[in-house]
Amino acid sequence: MRTKLLALLLLALPLAAFAQGASPVGSWTTIDDKTQKPKSVVEIYQAKDGTLAGRVAEILQSDRGPNPVCDKCTGERKGKPVKGMVILWGVRQKGDSWEGGQILDPASGKVYSVKVRPIEDGKKLEVRGFLGFSLLGRTQTWVRRD
Repeated sequence: MRTKLLALLLLALPLAAFAQGASPVGSWTTIDDKTQKPKSVVEIYQAKDGTLAGRVAEILQSDRGPNPVCDKCTGERKGKPVKGMVILWGVRQKGDSWEGGQILDPASGKVYSVKVRPIEDGKKLEVRGFLGFSLLGRTQTWVRRD
């Protein structure tokens, strides 16, 4: 009985590793889609309601100095530091992608619908922000840090 349990555990470990590798949960370097330079580090985590959310953990490059604030944001985010700000929220898994949530562009203060999809065996994350239809938007590729 013990050897069967051990064999089952050994078979399950690669499956758990695969599932984790395909998940957006983790630490990501954001890459500017125009300059192709690293901009920040975003930590994607599971929120209490089971959706995914993402917080800016570190600013790597900003044309507004090392500690930019979201001066174009509205509401509770207006004038707040970008570092530590939740910029991604409400994302749920749908097949091999995560969608249904929103993403904030701190540079413009605009909020977009979002779709994220792990690519290259979970080493990269395709992040698409859009208004209305997914065809009308822009895509960034983020690189996993952990």
